[in-house]
Amino acid sequence: MRHLTPALAAALLTLAGGSAAQAEEGMWTFDNFPIARANATLGTNIDQAWLDRVRLSSVKFGGCSAGIVSAEGLVMTNNHCVATCVANLSTQAVNYAETGFAPRSREDELKCPGGTAEILTDIADVTERMHAAGAGLEGQAFTRARDAEAGRIEQEACGGDAGRRCQVVSLYRGGQFKLYTYKKYSDVRLAWAPEDRAATFGGDLDNFSFPRFAIDAAFIRLYENDAPAATPTHFRWNADKPVEGTPVFVSGSPGATQRLLTQDQLFTVRDVVLPMDQLLASELRGRLIRFSEESEENAFIAMDPISGIENTYKRGRGRMAALIDSQFMATRAAGEADFRRRVAADAALTTRIGDPWGELGAVQPVLRELYPAMALLEGGTGVGTTPVGGGSQLFLWARTLVRGAQERAKPSAGRLPEYADSRLAAVQSGLFAERPVYPSLEQLRLEWWLSKTREWLTVDDPRMGVLLGVESPESRSARLVEATTLGDSTVRRALWEGGLAAIEASDDPLIRYLLTLQEPTRAVRSDWEARVEAPTARASEQLAAARFAAYGDSVYPDATGTLRLTYGRIEGTDVPGQRWGPFTTFDGLWARATGAAPFNVAPKLLAARGRIDGDTVMNMAVSSDTIGGSSGSPVVNEAGEILGANFDSTVLTQRNAYGYDVKVNRSVIVTTGAVTTALRDVYGMERLVEELGVR
Repeated sequence: MRHLTPALAAALLTLAGGSAAQAEEGMWTFDNFPIARANATLGTNIDQAWLDRVRLSSVKFGGCSAGIVSAEGLVMTNNHCVATCVANLSTQAVNYAETGFAPRSREDELKCPGGTAEILTDIADVTERMHAAGAGLEGQAFTRARDAEAGRIEQEACGGDAGRRCQVVSLYRGGQFKLYTYKKYSDVRLAWAPEDRAATFGGDLDNFSFPRFAIDAAFIRLYENDAPAATPTHFRWNADKPVEGTPVFVSGSPGATQRLLTQDQLFTVRDVVLPMDQLLASELRGRLIRFSEESEENAFIAMDPISGIENTYKRGRGRMAALIDSQFMATRAAGEADFRRRVAADAALTTRIGDPWGELGAVQPVLRELYPAMALLEGGTGVGTTPVGGGSQLFLWARTLVRGAQERAKPSAGRLPEYADSRLAAVQSGLFAERPVYPSLEQLRLEWWLSKTREWLTVDDPRMGVLLGVESPESRSARLVEATTLGDSTVRRALWEGGLAAIEASDDPLIRYLLTLQEPTRAVRSDWEARVEAPTARASEQLAAARFAAYGDSVYPDATGTLRLTYGRIEGTDVPGQRWGPFTTFDGLWARATGAAPFNVAPKLLAARGRIDGDTVMNMAVSSDTIGGSSGSPVVNEAGEILGANFDSTVLTQRNAYGYDVKVNRSVIVTTGAVTTALRDVYGMERLVEELGVR
């Protein structure tokens, strides 16, 4: 690992979009973590062996993060990370979100439908192979060649091993490619979850804020061969009262940042992507809230979806605030100008890379034109959040069945990348999972999607003739949902195993519908790959080469949903809009409670008030560099002890997608002390307290 030179320090300024580089900045990959810099900044003494233990104790759980906390597969994450599992296991009569899930024994731990967990075991460089695959190619030929090579690499490394998953990861927006190998667990069981009100106290009003008073924690357990997995490498539990100023490290899988985008690319996000996503999300939120108010059953059905869409909307609002902040954008522009001056000063480098800024600028008008159709009809843009099919599970299952059958009829190298042989196990796991389906919610989602697609593409768009024909969004969505049988996992399995012949012979209306959608939606994707994805990848690769030449490679890449390590200290903030200390306590919870939603304390938690030490710290703020996907990330000290789990950040921190500011950015952590109190004094989970080694 190279020491941080002045040039590399300047690189950090550039990569953060022009803001002054801070010691805590960076979502670092585990094979390029700045050990010396972190130790010098924090006064710690970690080493490579410490990094390896942290990596092997860290877990990717769906779109969240988690940490192993016992030798018998026990894993801590956030309650909101298991919310879908809780919803899938609940009924209106037995609603674990209301009561909490507190199994008396391990035999009572319940399997999360479709749940998977992964531990990163190896990282290998495959940059040369990936760059060679696209050499001399343009347009869609370039993207498909790269996709095919990634599939080959993954298949060579993992083959048909169901216990492992291999993934080729693009870093520095194409500057590097790494092969990540994971130990995979397909049997994940819920071991404990509190009442939802205990985890979400303050609701949307307190979301993305501090002070917080939430026990947003839960435990899952990894199983192998129907028995708890052996996990000798794990974090040690430390439930002591946290101390302000303590150095901490946060290990998790942050979803995506856009710090390496050029200013032209960010303007597109600001002017096109975020406004569209926000408008669509706000209407879906309104429809879900109205739906939830119609009956108790609807309120139960919509609880988890509403929580998710409110989170998405508020995150987008925070990011928009950053992109319309003239000072923030000016500092990013200054960083880009400095980068360009450095490149221009090297004539040989300029000749070699050409003008990637100009090339990316030329792509933006095309991206702006194609984005609405791509986002609504195909998804997978990498920049937006609008769900295809409105997020209807039935629609997504039908899409997977139809696309999967069509793609599996081709050689693996010629398929869409998500259906390469190396990725089929994950596809099947999601497709065959036993999940409850609520037709009323499915119809709402499809109806909303069809209505908004017609609105954005316009009535006269020829693709609307395929989507709606002569029907209204209301009638088509109702007809498709009422008559489909895809809610039955045995039907889905039979169609998948029957291949293309079974799909083409099916009379299921959703299958027939998705078959008719393939031509227009595949055309949208092909156009996007040729005119947006390929030239963007090409120019971004050149930009990465310029960055490496100017600053070296000991800088962090954008987050990509892969395991990263960041660090900081336990501390509050003192900036306008954020003036508070680092801790909240149970006494603060009781003082904040009004008895009315969203400030009503969960019944079991309230009943245990007399048993709880009011001075116990519930939540704390940390100056670590995190973003969505970091939820559930273990927060550990120099000794490798877990002190809590990241579950939130502040509204001002949402600008973290585009740049880090140590004065503003704060991660919100639920402490191990609060979790221990909840387990022992509220939910009667002494067996887990004992397993954690608490005395």
